[in-house]
Amino acid sequence: MSERWVVGMSGGVDSSLTAVLMAEQAYDIVGVTMKLWPCAELDGGFVREDACCSPTETIDARSVALTANVPHYVLDMEDEFRAGVVDDFVTSYQRGETPNPCVRCNETLKFGDLWKYAKSIGAAGVATGHYARVVQQGDRYCLGAAADTMKDQSYFLFSLTQEQLAHARFPLGHLTKDEVREMSQARKISTANKKESQDICFIGDEGIDGFLRREIPDAFQPGHITLTDGTVLGEHNGVCAFTIGQRRGLGVAWKEPLYVVDIQMESNTVVLGRKDELLVTEAELRDCTWHLAPLSTEGLRCSVRNRYRSRPVPAHIFPTDNAGSARVVYDEPQTKPSPGQACVAYSDDGSLCLGGGWFIKEGTEAHNNV
Repeated sequence: MSERWVVGMSGGVDSSLTAVLMAEQAYDIVGVTMKLWPCAELDGGFVREDACCSPTETIDARSVALTANVPHYVLDMEDEFRAGVVDDFVTSYQRGETPNPCVRCNETLKFGDLWKYAKSIGAAGVATGHYARVVQQGDRYCLGAAADTMKDQSYFLFSLTQEQLAHARFPLGHLTKDEVREMSQARKISTANKKESQDICFIGDEGIDGFLRREIPDAFQPGHITLTDGTVLGEHNGVCAFTIGQRRGLGVAWKEPLYVVDIQMESNTVVLGRKDELLVTEAELRDCTWHLAPLSTEGLRCSVRNRYRSRPVPAHIFPTDNAGSARVVYDEPQTKPSPGQACVAYSDDGSLCLGGGWFIKEGTEAHNNV
């Protein structure tokens, strides 16, 4: 009897080819599309064909599954998605942070609730169309960077646990996007030429600002925009509309370029400063995950990415007195990271993702979940 695997099918070309490749290898495949957010007019959501859980995407996923002779199911996980991803997204902005919902979705939904479902039907694990690899070293697992460096998604998977990694499979990790397209076309997969969605799946045409104003209107109260010396430059209509490092759309004029260097939630103030006032040599992390070994007192020598598209920079990461927390010390000053974003650690050559954590505002209590 062949080994059973659940394949998360979003309706895009990547997950479609993943399901077909797994089926070609004679695995017992079960295709699953998760309904995470209301995306049709009839259930109160917005209409956007490329949203990952829209009716169009679900139909495409089912069509591919039927063609590949793979059973396909739709799981309603709107409540889980709201609690684990959307509520975290909203409350993070209320704390003056800039969250990354895709990381949360991977850890709580795709390799959390979907893995629970997979276990319930006797599956060995969950396969997805992410561009990454699972690498085993001894009895530990870590993430390997994808062959396609422009598509590598290990950053968004850094927080997966050892159990999740042990039961995860990424069949596209050794392929480039062009190769995925070519292989899909050769197999006549209906989604082979489908365009990709780059936006947050639960944000419609209103954008993040409009979404937050609807979800948390009380957080958008007028307040001061000041310089670091306290000089008042103007007023804003809500601190949630700003993020650390922001330069455009500040609503004030000054004799030199200014950037958001601090967001003071307690006083409802946005603080602006020069670019050099954004530079830091250290940053604090919470809710850390380390794949190959716990963080030792000697620290971890690595390269880190402060944002998904940022270039890796050399650093040392040390544990702190708070369990699950850490401090990253950069070799050279870096632009101040935004609280709520992920700091992801890589081997010096960039081939292995070693784990990481979430930036917190300097001096803020970590509030670890681990």
